[in-house]
Amino acid sequence: MKVLHLFTAGVLMLALVATFVAGGCATQQQMLDKMQPAAMQTVVERTRFDWNCPAANGTVISREVIQPALVGPYVGGIQRAEYTIGVSGCGQRATFVAICPEGGTGCYATGAGPFHSNW
Repeated sequence: MKVLHLFTAGVLMLALVATFVAGGCATQQQMLDKMQPAAMQTVVERTRFDWNCPAANGTVISREVIQPALVGPYVGGIQRAEYTIGVSGCGQRATFVAICPEGGTGCYATGAGPFHSNW
């Protein structure tokens, strides 16, 4: 009977851990879904202005949640949603990265091309 009790407790603990892990994944997915329209709007509006091209349209190529670089008892960062968005229009085509900080009020977009001219 004691072995059955330990087995049941182990199964219950495994179920609880699985629930927490699955809940964390769903939360990140919800964060990405929630922030994607703002990321798309930020990139497309910037591109339409930079290119003087009101016909420019965007497509999300990839998206992920970026964890803070430093996390500890006295140091913490902000989790961010990162979107790679391809934009085309008026004979031009480029990719941009939009960053949306968790709890923020908007997103910001990088310029087209590599981050550094020597890369």
